[in-house]
Amino acid sequence: MKKFPALLILSFLFCSVVSAQDPFEKYPVFPDCESEDVGALKVCFNNKVRQLISENFQEPEIVAQDNYQGEVSVLFEVTDTGKFEVLYIDAIYEELKEEVKRVFGTFPIIEPGTYNGRVLSQQYTFTFNVPIGTFAEEQVETTQTATVAKKDRKAVIGSEEHPEYDAIEKLPYENDEYTSYINIPLSHHNYGLFDPALNQVGSNNHTAQKPFLYADVNKYYNFAEENAAISKTRSTWFGRKWWNEHMVTLKGKDFWLTLDPGVDLQAGKDTDSDIDTYNNTRLVYTQGGLGKKINFFAVVYESQGRFADYFNRFAEARAPDGGNPAIIPGRGIAKRFKTDSYDYPIATGHVSFSPSEHFNLQLGHGKNFIGDGYRSLFLSDNASPYPFFKLNTTFWKLKYTNTWMSLRDVRSEVTADGSFRTKYMANHYLSINVTKRLNVGLFESVIWENDNDRGFDFNYLNPVIFYRAIEFSTGSRGGNAIIGLSAKYKFNNRFNMYSQLIIDEFSSSDIFGGEGSYKNKIGYQVGGKYYDAFGLKGLNLQAEYNRVRPYTYSHNTVVLNYGHNNQSMAHTLGANFSEFIGIARYQNGRIFGDAKVIVAKRGFEFNTSDDDRFYGGSIYGTEDDRISDNGNELAQGNTTDFFHAEIQAGYLINPATNLKIYGSLIIRDFSPELDTGAVFQNNTTWVNFGIRTDLFNWYYDF
Repeated sequence: MKKFPALLILSFLFCSVVSAQDPFEKYPVFPDCESEDVGALKVCFNNKVRQLISENFQEPEIVAQDNYQGEVSVLFEVTDTGKFEVLYIDAIYEELKEEVKRVFGTFPIIEPGTYNGRVLSQQYTFTFNVPIGTFAEEQVETTQTATVAKKDRKAVIGSEEHPEYDAIEKLPYENDEYTSYINIPLSHHNYGLFDPALNQVGSNNHTAQKPFLYADVNKYYNFAEENAAISKTRSTWFGRKWWNEHMVTLKGKDFWLTLDPGVDLQAGKDTDSDIDTYNNTRLVYTQGGLGKKINFFAVVYESQGRFADYFNRFAEARAPDGGNPAIIPGRGIAKRFKTDSYDYPIATGHVSFSPSEHFNLQLGHGKNFIGDGYRSLFLSDNASPYPFFKLNTTFWKLKYTNTWMSLRDVRSEVTADGSFRTKYMANHYLSINVTKRLNVGLFESVIWENDNDRGFDFNYLNPVIFYRAIEFSTGSRGGNAIIGLSAKYKFNNRFNMYSQLIIDEFSSSDIFGGEGSYKNKIGYQVGGKYYDAFGLKGLNLQAEYNRVRPYTYSHNTVVLNYGHNNQSMAHTLGANFSEFIGIARYQNGRIFGDAKVIVAKRGFEFNTSDDDRFYGGSIYGTEDDRISDNGNELAQGNTTDFFHAEIQAGYLINPATNLKIYGSLIIRDFSPELDTGAVFQNNTTWVNFGIRTDLFNWYYDF
């Protein structure tokens, strides 16, 4: 039989002793108790509650079938209007909980209790036996929690104790995060669980702007019910915390908070390069709410790791100025750990404020994503976290997202006085549900640097301006503007298609001229999703094709590329590539499995003494070094065939914290036309096992 948490019991016992001696307190009064003296109201109140439960309680059928004998504990409140409200029920069966709620719903409205002569809300616990019939003597009386109304929270003249501390309410945590305005941690696997529910024909939501808010998704996918369906019955504190619940929960009348430790522990081997790989991440994360409009989320990671050979080389090829050896993709700058590993601490989080149902404002340090695909050509979560401010506006059939970001260029050639180069990005994305099946999105983005000490240019703070016009008015070389168009069509509840088109240089003559102009800087994406594929519930399939021409996302002012911390802010592969992706995801209860195949053709620079020209593959190249004005073709330069296959299978240990245990296998083939210092033939077979608190996407497919 489950019990109330120890702290809650102690608080009840303590408060019951205090209230028994409190001369300022008057218990709520049932009509049958009006003739009683004040000193007898407590006994009359308790006896009346016991009587009403005995007369109205109907034993659920499952209790009789299981021949169950035990206890039910109820935490309830008599409000300052005399209404009974159930706050928490501790019982082994959900049917028992529902019956107790029904019974208390039949209680009459009574005269509320008072303290120091003022009306207040009071909380009580009541415990009774099942099957019902007799109440243990020590369980007859309810226990008050001494909740004093706000208007009475001041010292009582002449009293020995101040009532303010005892007035602090302690309430049971009831999955408050699921109705909050906190971002759902951005994980492709986790988002795949509720993606089918969000993409029903006729739903008026918007699925491109990520991360999603719990409050928005919970309208279509009931997190509490879904997690309860796979909940494990555990009577011990450790069992509940390990399998079902947050480690620490705290809730009062106007706030709630959870606190959890987490890990990302991996052990594996790159068999082709004979490297023993590992990752050792310890983390702590918290989330909570202040009132109904303010929420927060924060996580701190401390990590050390060594990875497969291709991953280590990729990280070190992006090493920042200043002597640190690497940037861990998607994470951040790393320092050397021992002789062949990396140490890379990081912290992310955000504060979310929703003044009304139409607006949500966020200030944070993290990542954002725009699109319905696995990749995004607009804005992805590929790069390291960054500071951002975001405004979401939702009404009618529209959702308009404005995001302002502060980014860094950490290359030696742009670093000044030991300080990384600062640049800024602002983007708009307008999502429109044209019909119940068709969604269209309009995107624009601009990057500018701190030239002429202008810092954050307030010209770009206007949430409805056309950035291309602003870029022109501030100097065409002072900013890099990009525009885009997206669409999604739901054929039915199980199948939809999506697309993106990105235009980095809006010159119609170069785009449609057919001469292979370097100004023809466009990319597009086409994809489809199939839910409960072939009638198998929980099996979701996805296919996606991405194609980005040379020189896209780069700029003739080298700092104004579409990058941050030497990583692309859009597609993981940068530019000058074509790519096909096939993904299958399956989950049944707590068991899950993923499979992914990527086939791509990519074009890199040679970067040799014989050929140091810019072929349009790296977003950090300068267009002034381009190979030619016309005749540019996809995957030009050091043409490379790329193959990546990845499978993963695991078990969800705790759905509240997304703690998972898993095993994975990556098979990778990277075959360039010419081996150079940075681009070379590499075959990888990487076997990995781990236990992970899944709070972010970690990409290994580059």
